[in-house]
Amino acid sequence: MLVAIIALLVFGSMTALVLGLGRRAPSAIEARIQDFRTRTGVQEDGETDLLSIPFGERVIRPSVEAVARAAKSVLPASMLANIEKQLVVAGAPMKVNTFVAIWATCVVFMTGFVLFAMVVVGQAVGIQQALAIMVFGALGWMFPRMWLKGKVKARQKAVIRALPDALDLVTTCVEAGLGLDAALARVAEKSKGPLADEISRMLRDAAMGKLRRDALMEMGERIGVEELSSFITSVIQAEQLGVGIAQVLRVQSEQLRMRRRQRAEQSAHEAPIKMLFPLVLFIFPAFMLVILGPAVIRIAQALSG
Repeated sequence: MLVAIIALLVFGSMTALVLGLGRRAPSAIEARIQDFRTRTGVQEDGETDLLSIPFGERVIRPSVEAVARAAKSVLPASMLANIEKQLVVAGAPMKVNTFVAIWATCVVFMTGFVLFAMVVVGQAVGIQQALAIMVFGALGWMFPRMWLKGKVKARQKAVIRALPDALDLVTTCVEAGLGLDAALARVAEKSKGPLADEISRMLRDAAMGKLRRDALMEMGERIGVEELSSFITSVIQAEQLGVGIAQVLRVQSEQLRMRRRQRAEQSAHEAPIKMLFPLVLFIFPAFMLVILGPAVIRIAQALSG
């Protein structure tokens, strides 16, 4: 039995040795053909695996791009440039194509909703119905622009609110011996909000080789606040004329504090006028109902008796 097992092992070893020696190495052409077959198989697997791509990439994104191209072919170039500028000032919440597609979808949806309601009710399209379609279409036209303007105003208001404190910190850091870039980096590090984000972006642009003057001007254009633009202009002129930057920063910080105080006083003066409308529309009618209600009830009871 032991001899049979040894003979079987020897026979297997010899067979493997013969087969190994008889196998020749593949030529260069065969290696290239095999490589081509492998790559073709990978590409075919990738083509057949389209369902693994997310639904948004397969359907939603091409649809949005198609609607955006159709709408951009109709809208004037000046309006598209204005929308792009507002999106930049608003902090780039979306791309221009996405906003234009949403804008066109709102217009079509509002007008289509009115037409669908008319078809369901069974009314004929007359003057009143045409006016209703125009009104709803105008609302669909206005809502996205109003939303974008609200985003712009909210971001600018946040920058205006944070600017005086940030400039005070920059002034303190410069007077303590830091350079302007280091002071701005300290402000971006210690604060949060759109102003800190824009300062960080400006510093990255300057670190990548862009002139600080150009980076500051681009930051002012992205934010669109008059106080910040005035500060940037003063800093650039001080660098060009060789004036001490600390003195310029001190003057600018004092002006910003004065403007903040003036805005607070203006808001305080406007408060009574703004409170007049809710008083007349909501509070006074409630007072009249509470005061005159029992008297009216008694008078009605006396007349009925």
